Amino acid sequence: MVDIRLMEEAILTRRVEELFLELFSQGKLNGTIHTCVGQEFSAVAFAGQLEKEDFIFSNHRCHGHYISFTKDYEGLVAELMGKEVGTCGGIGSSQHLYKNNFFSNGIQGGIVPVSAGLALANKIKGNNVIGIVFIGDGTLGEGVLYETMNIISKWQIPLLIVLENNRYAQSTSQDSNLAGGILDRARAFGIKTFHSNTWNVDEIIKDAKNSINTVRTGKKPAFHLVDTYRLNPHSKGDDHRDPKEIGQYMAKDPIVLFEKENPGAFKDIVGKINVKIKALVKALEDSPELPIGKYYEEDTTVSENAWIPVEAINVRQVDLINKFFDEYLRKDEKMIFLGEDISSPYGGAFKVSRGLSEKYPKQTFSTPISEQAITGIANGLALGGYKPYLEIMFGDFILLALDQIVNHASKFYHMYNKQITCPIVIRTPMGGGRGYGPTHSQTLDKFIIGIDNVTTVALNTLIDPSLVYREIHKEIHPSIVIENKLDYGRKIANKRNAGYVYERSSHKYPIVRIRPQKSNPNATIVTYGGMTDVVLESLDDLFFELDLKPEIFVLSQLHPLRIEDIVKSVEATGKLFTVEESSSFSALGSEIIATVAEKTEKKFVSKRISSLPVPIASSRSLELSIIPTKKRIVEMIRGALQWQ
Repeated sequence: MVDIRLMEEAILTRRVEELFLELFSQGKLNGTIHTCVGQEFSAVAFAGQLEKEDFIFSNHRCHGHYISFTKDYEGLVAELMGKEVGTCGGIGSSQHLYKNNFFSNGIQGGIVPVSAGLALANKIKGNNVIGIVFIGDGTLGEGVLYETMNIISKWQIPLLIVLENNRYAQSTSQDSNLAGGILDRARAFGIKTFHSNTWNVDEIIKDAKNSINTVRTGKKPAFHLVDTYRLNPHSKGDDHRDPKEIGQYMAKDPIVLFEKENPGAFKDIVGKINVKIKALVKALEDSPELPIGKYYEEDTTVSENAWIPVEAINVRQVDLINKFFDEYLRKDEKMIFLGEDISSPYGGAFKVSRGLSEKYPKQTFSTPISEQAITGIANGLALGGYKPYLEIMFGDFILLALDQIVNHASKFYHMYNKQITCPIVIRTPMGGGRGYGPTHSQTLDKFIIGIDNVTTVALNTLIDPSLVYREIHKEIHPSIVIENKLDYGRKIANKRNAGYVYERSSHKYPIVRIRPQKSNPNATIVTYGGMTDVVLESLDDLFFELDLKPEIFVLSQLHPLRIEDIVKSVEATGKLFTVEESSSFSALGSEIIATVAEKTEKKFVSKRISSLPVPIASSRSLELSIIPTKKRIVEMIRGALQWQ
């Protein structure tokens, strides 16, 4: 006989989900619903037996997990009705929930490394907290799952992966898209496995407790396969499964059997639940939705600025970056440095992490080649109260981590109605000039600037990188720092153009302004990163060939874009040229020119100077023909001026 309290919890979940379908048919819900009808006892067994301090990551089919863990069905109903008093203010609705260590997201696979990162955070703290991540059999097609299983096994991270196997990935039968055994996949990584089903309630309760205790006491991962079956469609409709198959599973469903065997008790339980949820819906119908002003707060402030002389530092940029990490790892135990091949004696592909693993072995983690997983783990560390700095070895590889940046790190804050922050820092080198060829020389800034709620910054050779990193360390939201391969070996502001004044703004991410010393500028050039030195090398030719004495702005912060000083300059000069190593279409230069045009009524000549839209070649002559050089800068500006 199933414990009546557990049965009441399962029936509550089912009745709440049936309510959602009723409300949707009445037009009172917006979006979609993925019910767990038929799978409730998986939630009861696992989520219901965790400690208050433990955590859960769930997926699009998360209602049962949420109710069993938080006991907050009222907040869930309000959330799906789109009300401000909902769990996340009506923002996340059915798939995107956060409350009291419960997280859910609708992206298959992506939650697994994030949960591993939060579990790692608790392991570092030395507490007895563990986590569960719920996935479905459809997630077995996602590579990030296997990246993460490798890491949690190797690092002995206390995380329990619960796979609810309902035999369908949306509408596709498992027979059509799954090769090999499910448990064999976890066993291949040396992870202890368990196997239960939702039709034997007493057994799954006992087995779940066993796997939870294994993770907690052993401080290592485990994998629990739960055979189950969803009795409803994947979402609200479009169910093409054989009705006979559904009927077979309906006949052995524990709640259906309980109703058949205990009709009076079942009727009494459902009756009490119905009274509560109907009263709740009635009370919520006139409850307000979240106003846009509480969700999106536009920053219209214009910060004060003073121009400060640029100081030369007779030290290579890479050594200054390494010095920053050495200093901050020493004084901030919540700072974590991780990435591929960062440990000594190698110290990273460009030696930024030289010596750090020897000095701070508990704060540095040399990872496998698993960009998406390690970015997700860094996200989880950030959610766990740490300040993770993740090195992506080459900027080309950051595309492998974009899901974790765009669908996780950047969204957590707003998606969960500003209840949590994710202060991850991702730093990576970009740029050509070293002959590394098409997949190791790209400047891919255009793919990472403009990501909402992510600050993107580029280092240059005119300011101490510590100025940037000290501010990055204060950020409570995700940040991406672009470094340049050639700049690593250059000293800071060591070479100056005669007749020009070098000064930086007082903004937290300084703009460097280089202006003629004794005359007014007659052109404006905006650049950043590795193109800075190339632009400065072109100044003499611009003057002697085109009689131009430009005012140059070297940006540090690429997003959000600070444009006020550039607008003033363009209004005075009437000419705006942008220089970047990326190809020009839909890149930063386009954004700068468009934003200036929006901010001024004055006409101006403009030109984007960038790399050719082809992969960077390894051949020296081809590489120099593709990326901007001082010769190309002069030629393209000359062409633009002819149309003046």
